[in-house]
Amino acid sequence: MTLAALDFWQSSGWHLCDKDSQGNLIPTNDFMAAYFERPELQLVEESCDVERVIHERLIKEPFAAVEAEEIALMKDPDIIENYNSVLAFRNFLGNYNNLQTAYMAVAKGKAINFPPLFVDQLCHIILRQILHEETEALYLRAAEILFRSQSVTLTEGRIMLADQSVVEMQVSNQNLTGNKLRTGETQIDVLTRDNQDEYWERSDNFDTAIDVAFTMPGNDALARVFEKWVKHFVGLDVSITPLRKIEDDHWSWHIGLDKDSSAILDDLYNGKNISPERLAQILCLFKMEANSGFSEEMAGKPIYLALSMNNNGVVQLKPQNLLVNLPLSEA
Repeated sequence: MTLAALDFWQSSGWHLCDKDSQGNLIPTNDFMAAYFERPELQLVEESCDVERVIHERLIKEPFAAVEAEEIALMKDPDIIENYNSVLAFRNFLGNYNNLQTAYMAVAKGKAINFPPLFVDQLCHIILRQILHEETEALYLRAAEILFRSQSVTLTEGRIMLADQSVVEMQVSNQNLTGNKLRTGETQIDVLTRDNQDEYWERSDNFDTAIDVAFTMPGNDALARVFEKWVKHFVGLDVSITPLRKIEDDHWSWHIGLDKDSSAILDDLYNGKNISPERLAQILCLFKMEANSGFSEEMAGKPIYLALSMNNNGVVQLKPQNLLVNLPLSEA
């Protein structure tokens, strides 16, 4: 199979962006026009004349100026909200040279006036660029965890992650049978090294599960994606190793990859007692090392990473934590 045949994530919009020599993504008219073609903004029989005029204008010129007063004249309040969200996102992107710079602005705390879903979409398209030559489908499935919430199923030592939106379409009584994550009458295929070639033609369905338990290929794939993510944004070569537990009397730095992990690692670091139930929320542990690039006090020391599920059994990874919480040297 050639690289040309290994296309994936058409829904990301990557194919509609220009790319500079550093791999940065430049939004084009076609990229932005696709947002105005989304179902939430599609014209329907009930669409008013104002909506039709504005929609036609933005399809032809996606970066055309639109005044808030114009949007307010639309009859449907839901359509008004949808347009305001997309236009706010469009205007935000217009403040930056490329999508990576826009994403980093959000990661560093820049206030946004559009739904967080758009930030996940930025992560999606940037990962499409980072992984555009990847031939291991397991890496791609692992990368989904960075921009799509995952439902967790724990069974027989396995830690199965399946797309939350897919799982929510199924009934809640779940059990594992072979390489199928059974959800009511529907089965979600578990992606493994043996069947990973099936991923390419269904990548935009987000309908496979992955086992991220320690020693499993999915766990290692997630570590490799983290390495690529850091390299792309920070330019730093890091080595990330899966761990079963942290055993380090000189533990100096950690990064929680989600809200719960941050709180749990902070409490462990400060010597607080953690209940077994709370500790069991941690699904994956990793050790990050780098030969250079860390601050002087962290030179030669590892950074510990944790990924956890919340109390509802859902993983909501924050990939920006890997970028803004690193102890980087000033150089």
